[in-house]
Amino acid sequence: MTELFDPSAFLSTCSGRPGVYRMFDSDARLLYVGKAKNLKKRLASYFRKTGLAPKTAALVGRIAQVETTITANETEALLLEQTLIKEWRPPYNILLRDDKSYPYVFLSDGAFPRLSIHRGAKKAKGRYFGPYPSAGAIRESLSLLQKTFFVRQCEDSYYKNRTRPCLQYQIKRCKAPCVGFVEPEVYAEDVRHSVMFLEGRSNALTDELSAAMEDAAVNLEFERAAELRDQIGLLRRVQDQQSMEGGSGDVDVIAAFINPGGACVHLISVRGGRVLGSKNFFPQVGIEEDVAEVMAAFLGQYYISSPERDLPAELIVNVVHEDFPALIEAIDKLRGRELTISHRVRGTRARWQQLAVTNAEQALGARLANRQHVAARFDALADVLNLDEPPQRLECYDISHSSGEATVASCVVFGPEGPIKSDYRRYNIEGVTPGDDYAAMHQALMRRFGKLKDGEGKLPDILLVDGGKGQLSMARDVLNELMVPDLILLGVAKGATRKAGFETLYLNDAAHEFTLKGDSPALHLIQQIRDEAHRFAITGHRARRGKTRRTSTLEGVAGVGPTRRRDLLKHFGGLQELSRASIEEIAKAPGISKKLAESIYANLHSE
Repeated sequence: MTELFDPSAFLSTCSGRPGVYRMFDSDARLLYVGKAKNLKKRLASYFRKTGLAPKTAALVGRIAQVETTITANETEALLLEQTLIKEWRPPYNILLRDDKSYPYVFLSDGAFPRLSIHRGAKKAKGRYFGPYPSAGAIRESLSLLQKTFFVRQCEDSYYKNRTRPCLQYQIKRCKAPCVGFVEPEVYAEDVRHSVMFLEGRSNALTDELSAAMEDAAVNLEFERAAELRDQIGLLRRVQDQQSMEGGSGDVDVIAAFINPGGACVHLISVRGGRVLGSKNFFPQVGIEEDVAEVMAAFLGQYYISSPERDLPAELIVNVVHEDFPALIEAIDKLRGRELTISHRVRGTRARWQQLAVTNAEQALGARLANRQHVAARFDALADVLNLDEPPQRLECYDISHSSGEATVASCVVFGPEGPIKSDYRRYNIEGVTPGDDYAAMHQALMRRFGKLKDGEGKLPDILLVDGGKGQLSMARDVLNELMVPDLILLGVAKGATRKAGFETLYLNDAAHEFTLKGDSPALHLIQQIRDEAHRFAITGHRARRGKTRRTSTLEGVAGVGPTRRRDLLKHFGGLQELSRASIEEIAKAPGISKKLAESIYANLHSE
């Protein structure tokens, strides 16, 4: 692909039918995926001599090859386009970074069900409500239900092993079904009311509780009446906060907003006329700079590329696009559901629409302000280190462990726009002396920079190490050993007081020691990256340590499954007594042969 691309020759053979086109650079890297009702007309628009937007011109300047795929109609082209964008994530397309599964409220089965947050596959038996746009929105609903109807939210393992009520009972957040303080019928009624709330039938629930309160008052059951009054008050307060009078149905309200610095899409989820919450998305804007283009790209990736996502009956948007009919047809073909996209709305729906626009505008403004703040800190760091231009990539490493247990090294990456979380890495450290931070750092850096020889990863402009002279020297040894090109090293050591603002910095080696003023933007950037590396390392360490501590030493023994492990521990009264037993004593346990007893004994005494 070294020859120059000839658009005239290409267009002369290009079809005028619907389809998808893919643009590649000279290294055969996919730059952009698009669809068209007429491939020839759409592609010709890229190669006109004037009138191209700057980003489009930059794309065209890199094109070395264009491939097309003809489809039966525009709907099929849209479906194929979204599949290719999701698979290849081309740099010039609008990309939606949203890889998390959406959370649900889960109500388990049983006489005394539990309410909880759930993500992922719906394997457990019970009912699922949602999806909610964020975990925060679910926590608000669960907190209200806990205060109002006292349905338990504790883990089943905790619930089954209680012998007396926990703190939730004392603070009137639970009726203590674990110790029999509530009758199954009463608890079932609380669960039924919770389900009505989660289904969006708040008005019917409030009416039912009001009638029950009046009956209790007539029957002189004043304590019961007061309890119902409090429940009604909580529900009314939530209904007022949601301000959804007159609203009904399942709707997603979506507003797109763009500025020269980026784009934001704000989504408000309404189910059963009740707002479940909202979420901001900041898609990577490619060559499309029009609000309608951003909206069309978002809807395609959000609802077509993720078919498992909940689909409402209606979408309310703030702009229209010519691809909406094809989008509706594609969703109907893919998911078998009819969808309405509304733009001109009145009353409550108009208020929802305006609220989404306002939120998108404010969220993008706040994000851009923060980006500019981070960029200013990068400029300040360049001045402090006497660099010709601000660095574009900073990496920071930290080590976390508990007395040498479950050691984890972290790598966080920052650019002028803030954290680049897709490049974050954790390294589980093995084969070093417990507590040896130098050896742990050596292993992490060897694994990270060793990949550069294979052409993997990017070389940072500055490498920060959380530690003093020793850690800095270790990092320099690794870079020399791997023959990594000249790289700026910055060691960050806590000062004598070990307080933020008094850090001692080392540039490249221990001889170049310096400090910065506490109000220095450069120091603030260094602290931010150092603290993020520390947080990321601690999170990984705690997860690894928790997994280790939850793992039974018997799990590695072939032939000892969950049932046999339980029977063994029950027979001996615990792992400690089992560890003290001889092979002959283990073989006396039900279902344990002499050979299996030897394997169990060897596993328990392997260290």
